[in-house]
Amino acid sequence: MSAAIRSEAAAGCAAPPVIRERGQREVFCGLTGIVWLHRRIQDAFFLVVGSRTCAHLLQSAAGVMIFAEPRFATAIIEERDLAGRADMDDELDRVVARLLERRPDIRMLFLVGSCPSEVIKLDLSRAASRLTRQFLPQTRVLSYSGSGIETTFTQGEDACLAALVPELPASDSPQLMVAGALPDAVEAEFATIFAEAGIGPVQFLPPRRATALPPVGPGTVLMLAQPFLTETARLLEARGARLVVAPFPIGAEGTRLWLQAAAQAMGSDPARLAAAMAPGIARAAIGIGRHRALLEGRRIFFFPDSQLEVPLARFLSRELGMELVEVGTPYLNRQHLAGELALLPAETQLSEGQDVDRQLDRCRAAAPDLVVCGLGLANPLEAEGTATKWSIELLFSPIHGFEQAGDLAGLFTRPLRRRAALEV
Repeated sequence: MSAAIRSEAAAGCAAPPVIRERGQREVFCGLTGIVWLHRRIQDAFFLVVGSRTCAHLLQSAAGVMIFAEPRFATAIIEERDLAGRADMDDELDRVVARLLERRPDIRMLFLVGSCPSEVIKLDLSRAASRLTRQFLPQTRVLSYSGSGIETTFTQGEDACLAALVPELPASDSPQLMVAGALPDAVEAEFATIFAEAGIGPVQFLPPRRATALPPVGPGTVLMLAQPFLTETARLLEARGARLVVAPFPIGAEGTRLWLQAAAQAMGSDPARLAAAMAPGIARAAIGIGRHRALLEGRRIFFFPDSQLEVPLARFLSRELGMELVEVGTPYLNRQHLAGELALLPAETQLSEGQDVDRQLDRCRAAAPDLVVCGLGLANPLEAEGTATKWSIELLFSPIHGFEQAGDLAGLFTRPLRRRAALEV
């Protein structure tokens, strides 16, 4: 942990009480990550090998219109496949060949595994290698699992980026790498600040184009933009990258500390960085200030869903004055979250994993003002009179950086304003 973070962590939550649960979960599967990843890597295509349920999930989550040309699809397992009357590898090869014939613009094709037993039996990694040999240099084919049996929600992005790491070219040159899918506007904000602070060169993973994979090696300083990239970070470190642990760039404070950690690791001038950050910090303070009066003193409960819960809790507690009833997360990576945990109130109740019935009991008993949860829990809680925020919206919306800090706060005031309007 950097000195800047230690100085701001007075009585933090470095060794917090944690409720560990292993029971029934209420989460989306890792296929959901395709919804933001396909927007990010603009010449890639995501082909889910799965069922009609997988197709309906992606269509519903993405809101794709019937006449759109999306960059994802589902190779649907038919009845004859399930009955064993078709060779699944041959079927997959035919689907991929038709797709690439129709869409020659695809430079990277991801085969994404799902839950059906016939898909689990398929060796998609071997299929990807076979298809790459067939279609190079036009298209590189990779694979990863988005199965709800193996992944939850944001782990789909981790699996996708982990599949990219072996493909990255090697380089010993000094550079900064930012890992984690970010909206274009957020990436542009960070790139501008880095440039004004004299920090560079800067690479982003995933890149906007699959043909522009960033290099990695012993000279790479690695900053995570998302807290759920456990496997991606491990593989990048194995390639020689040096991981810098810092709070995540969510809210004004988190963004400032994240940028300071990057600048310190790259040996940049702190005064030059401060000057580059100053306008953004000022705008963030105005944006956050518009929402603090409604959120200050309100009690919030996080169900585990996206692994964003700990950084969001830190933001809401420290910058908006909310009281943390319980902060649930699917997986608590103490290494990656060390900077965040140090900034949480010492008494913060954390929970890792989920037993949904027990957690619902705790939530109802606590009667919080706002609950952050998945869609499956939001409707029943709303029917009981509890204001909720859909956790999935926090992945689909730009929430990182100074410019988004006010809008992020607004995502939490919106359900409270809606609840107040309904009560009137």
